[in-house]
Amino acid sequence: MSTAPLLSVGWTDHVTGRRGHLVVDRLVRGVASGGLRMREGCTVEEVAGLARGMTMKEALHYDPSARYVPLGGAKGGIDCDPRSPEAYGVLVRYLRAMRPYIERFWTTGEDLGLTQDLVDRAAAEAGLVSSIQAVYPLLDDEAAARARLADAFALEVDGIGLDELVGGCGVAEAALAALDRAGRPYAGARVSVQGFGTMGGATTRFLARAGLRVVAVADVKGTIANPAGLDVEALLAARDAHGAVDRAVLRPGDREEAGDAWLAADAEVLVPAAVSYAVDTGNQERVRARLVVEAANMPVVPEAERLLAARGIVVLPDVVVNSGTNAWWWWTLFGDVEADAEAAFAQVRRAMRGLVGRMLDRAEADGTTPRAAAHALVEERLPEIAQRYGWY
Repeated sequence: MSTAPLLSVGWTDHVTGRRGHLVVDRLVRGVASGGLRMREGCTVEEVAGLARGMTMKEALHYDPSARYVPLGGAKGGIDCDPRSPEAYGVLVRYLRAMRPYIERFWTTGEDLGLTQDLVDRAAAEAGLVSSIQAVYPLLDDEAAARARLADAFALEVDGIGLDELVGGCGVAEAALAALDRAGRPYAGARVSVQGFGTMGGATTRFLARAGLRVVAVADVKGTIANPAGLDVEALLAARDAHGAVDRAVLRPGDREEAGDAWLAADAEVLVPAAVSYAVDTGNQERVRARLVVEAANMPVVPEAERLLAARGIVVLPDVVVNSGTNAWWWWTLFGDVEADAEAAFAQVRRAMRGLVGRMLDRAEADGTTPRAAAHALVEERLPEIAQRYGWY
């Protein structure tokens, strides 16, 4: 797979001077899929890496028998603190500037720092029909498909929207599949999670409900820890829109620790679910877990991953682990799954079990890492996708 992206667009906000980026890695059937993130310090190199990851996620979910045919990969990024008073205006102006691309070939949605509701509101203000309108010409029945997706987004499960849960369901299932393979019982297996927003919060809920003990959760205020286990549901109910937990709900046994304490928690499973580059060569030696599950995009830098592997620590890569949200959007829109929570969770679990199994089988056969195995699986699928649907 060529390393150079198909298209890279830079943008400067004329009001604030803030910078934004769009990178289209590849197009399939003339369309690319990938979310939009907003964070202080976001760079074009970061966005390009994320776009490449989206190309891989799409290819990994290719199923010739399904209605959903994978798209290409893309990503958007804005260098701005999403909590800043100027953030929403910057978002609207970015989407307005990118409108020609979104109308024709870039389908986007929430990513780090943004919620889907916020993206939808800003997209409407920017004059867009939808943030995913570029895919509409590929649908057999656009009206029915849009209604089905809207119905799915309206569903809630125990107070949390289905759209916020499916990604975490996929991350949790990837972790559970790896534990099963290692013969490790769920009951009592300890988990530490960095990030308690959409992905981190949902992942934590599913792991806790599977019987694992969540011993540490990190948000923007620091790490909350309890070796005996945290009350996950209470913490979820006390989150704000950015995933920060109100400390008033902490119990006597809960401790407030430093922001990076999650990294060195005494746990079997480590889930970085917040920012990219969270685990680097300088801090990887603090990791005590035997399994790192990448819920965030690019949270472990390559050299750190090599050092972790040398210590016998398995890293399940983001391109597989957090691909459930993107796939669920398209399964729902194209009609492979209905607007039903249990059907959605079942589809995500089935797909993730299959992907993780194939990846770990390949890694074992090749004597390589799960990430290298995932790349090999992508390379095997791309020729058929290119031949059948067009790839450039």
